[in-house]
Amino acid sequence: MHVMMEQLVSMGFPNSLAAEALKAAGGDIVKATDWILSRSQTTPSPPHRHTADTATALQAPQIHHDNSPSPPPPLSPAAASSNFQPKIDRFFHFRCKTQTPTPATSSKSQLCKEEVQQQQHDHADEDVLDDDDHHLQGGKRPRLSSSPQERDNYASKQQPSSSPVAFPREPLSELMRPSTLDQVVGQEHLLGPNSALRSAIRHSRLPSIVLWGPPGTGKTSIARAIVSSCSDVYRFVPFSAVNSGVKEVRDAVEEARKWKSKNSKIDNNRRMRTVLFIDEVHRFNKAQQDSLLPVIEDGSIVFIGATTENPSFHLITPLLSRCTVLVLNPLKPHHIATLLKRAISDSDKGLSSFSKVQVEDEAIEFLAAHCDGDARVALNKLELSATTAATERFHQKKGRGGGEGSLDSDVLSITVSHVKEAMQSKHIAYDRDGEEHYNLISALHKSMRGSDADASIYWLARMLEGGEQPLYIARRLIRFASEDVGLADPSALTQAVACYQACHFIGMPECNVVLAQCVAYLALAPKSISVYRAIQDAQKVARDSVGQNEGVPLHLRNAPTKLMKEIGYGKGYVYPPDNPKASSQTYMPPSLQGYKFLHWPNAPGAD
Repeated sequence: MHVMMEQLVSMGFPNSLAAEALKAAGGDIVKATDWILSRSQTTPSPPHRHTADTATALQAPQIHHDNSPSPPPPLSPAAASSNFQPKIDRFFHFRCKTQTPTPATSSKSQLCKEEVQQQQHDHADEDVLDDDDHHLQGGKRPRLSSSPQERDNYASKQQPSSSPVAFPREPLSELMRPSTLDQVVGQEHLLGPNSALRSAIRHSRLPSIVLWGPPGTGKTSIARAIVSSCSDVYRFVPFSAVNSGVKEVRDAVEEARKWKSKNSKIDNNRRMRTVLFIDEVHRFNKAQQDSLLPVIEDGSIVFIGATTENPSFHLITPLLSRCTVLVLNPLKPHHIATLLKRAISDSDKGLSSFSKVQVEDEAIEFLAAHCDGDARVALNKLELSATTAATERFHQKKGRGGGEGSLDSDVLSITVSHVKEAMQSKHIAYDRDGEEHYNLISALHKSMRGSDADASIYWLARMLEGGEQPLYIARRLIRFASEDVGLADPSALTQAVACYQACHFIGMPECNVVLAQCVAYLALAPKSISVYRAIQDAQKVARDSVGQNEGVPLHLRNAPTKLMKEIGYGKGYVYPPDNPKASSQTYMPPSLQGYKFLHWPNAPGAD
C-alpha cells in the first residue's frame, strides 16, 4: 500500500486524495487513478485557477453539518469492471511495457497488449485526458505525452531497458536434459548396447539401483531417461532427500500400491510399477533409509537413488544389499564439447531457439577443458557467456546510435573472452568432508613416498585451491616424517613440526610456500619405514598376547620404597653408564627373548 501511495503522489495527487482513492479502490492503483480522474470530471472547477491548492480543494471529501466527513463515493461501473477507461490504460501503458513477464504479472501483460490495440481508437479520449492533466497538474506533475513515441521515450528514462536477448527463465542445463537413453552422452560402460542396464530396459524389468558419481555426470538425467525408455510400464516419482522425509516416502509408496492395484485390475498381464527416484539419498539418516527396505523388498516400488558421496560410508548395508551400485565417471572433454554443440544448435530448447548464436571453437574447447567433467557447469557457463556477449553487443549498438531495441535478429558471437569472463575461476571439484578430501591427501602421501617432488607439490596445490585447512595438511606431514622418513633423516620430523608452527603463526595464503617447502623436503629425503614396521609388529604381539603379557621383570622395576626393595624390585639391575661392557643384562620378558622388532642397518644384529 505504501508503494502505491508513493506512485500516486509522484503523479501529482495529494496525499489525502491518494489515500482516499486507494481505500475506495481496495488497494488497486489503476482503479484508484480512475476513481480520481472520474471524480475530477464531476467536480466543478473555478475558471483560470489551476494550482495545487485548488486541485486539493476540489478533491477533498464533503463535510456535513454534523462535522463528519462523508463516506467515499462508490467506484464507477467502469472502474469496477475489468475493462478500465482507455485513457487510464494508456496512462499506465509505459509502466506495463517494461515489465518482465512472470506468472504473477501475466494478466497485466495481457492487459498491456490489449491497451496497445485500443490506442488507435481512443484519440478523442486523449484530449479529455489532457484537460484532466491540466487541472490535476498543479505545478507538480508533468503533462503526459499524447503520442506513443513520446511515451516510450519517457518510459525509457524512468525504467531500465529491456534485456538484449530474451533468454529462458529455466537454466539451460535443465532445458537440455536428455529425454531418452540414446541422447545421453558419456557413461558408455553403463549404457552400452550389451550392458546389463540396457538388457533390463529392453525386458522392462528394472532393478533397484544407486547411481554414484560426481555432480553433473548425468545421474538424474539417466534416471529419467531409463523410465521414459520403458514405454508406459513404469511411472516416475521424483523426490529430493534435501526437502523430503519418511512421510513423503510413505505417501508415495501408498499411492504406488493403489496405482499398481488399479492397473492390474484393468489388465492382469501388465505389471504397472512406480519408480521412486530420490536425489541426494545420502542425506537420509539411518531411520529414513530403513523405511525404504520393506517396500523395495516386496516390490512395491523400484528404487533409484542418486548420490555424490561414497555409498559405502553414507548408505546402510541392508539398502546396498537390495540395490545395484552403478558408478558414473566424470565426463571427458569431448563429451562436454558434444553437449555444448548440441545446446548451441538446438532450435527447440537450446540457444538457437532464442537468438542466432555462433560460438568459436576455441571457446568450446576452453569451456570443455575447464569444467572438470561437470556438464551442468559447462551448460550454465555457456548460457552466462551468451548473456555477457548479448549485453556487450547491446551496449555497442546503443553507442553507435542504433537505439535500445532488441538485437535478436543479429547473430550473437561468443568468443573465448566471454567464456573466461563467465568462468571467472576454474571449477575445482573438492569436498573437505567427502571422499575427494581423502583421495587427494592419499595422492599427496603416496607422491612423497615415491620421492616425486613435482607430483607432491601439485596435489598440495589442488588441496589448497580446494579450500583445505593448512593445519590439517601440516599434521599429515608430521605423521609422514616419522612413518616414511623416520631414522633415515631424523631432522625431517623437526622440519615438519616447524612447518606446523609456521602455518599456525601466519595462516593462508602466506603459509602455502611453507607447506610446499616441507613437502619438497620430505619427498626428496631418504626413506625408512623401519620404525613404522617396528611399532606395528610390537602392537600386534601385544594385542595377540604372544608373550602372555607377562609382568615386567623384577630387575627392570623401580623400587622407590623399602618394601619394594625387600621383595626384589630392581634387584640385579646393572646401570649401563657405569658398566658399558655389561651385555648379559636382558630387557625382554622371558617368553619374548630373541624377538626383534626394529630392523635398522646401524642396529647390532640387523638384517
